[in-house]
Amino acid sequence: MPEESTDLPELLRKIREKDPRFAPEAYAFTFQGLDFTMHEIKGRRQHVTGQDLLEGIRRLAAKEFGRLAPMVFRAWGVRKSRDFGDIVYNLIDAGVMSRRDEDRIEDFEGGFDLATAFENEDEPPAPRDA
Repeated sequence: MPEESTDLPELLRKIREKDPRFAPEAYAFTFQGLDFTMHEIKGRRQHVTGQDLLEGIRRLAAKEFGRLAPMVFRAWGVRKSRDFGDIVYNLIDAGVMSRRDEDRIEDFEGGFDLATAFENEDEPPAPRDA
């Protein structure tokens, strides 16, 4: 695990020094996707596979962004579902997430296609009043 004194923004800065492809928002959304997957899809806290997480991310993105999800992901540097695997493994290498021996980065390949995964989604929700 990261040192207690290391806060998330500082940790993300260090991760992005090594791999600048993805915006901090992509990392934050990956955490949100993990939480969503554990609660909404899995129904209880247990191990989440790469494919489980991709489905959770897809469903959360559909809920949050609708058909604009591919545009949001591209703005964050995410071009394909495997990119979420790179994000997860960057977080694992930083000690923020963990993995089991059977987990592989290849588990994130063959996930959803960003070009078509959100075509049938409703328009994104209207902005909330502050």
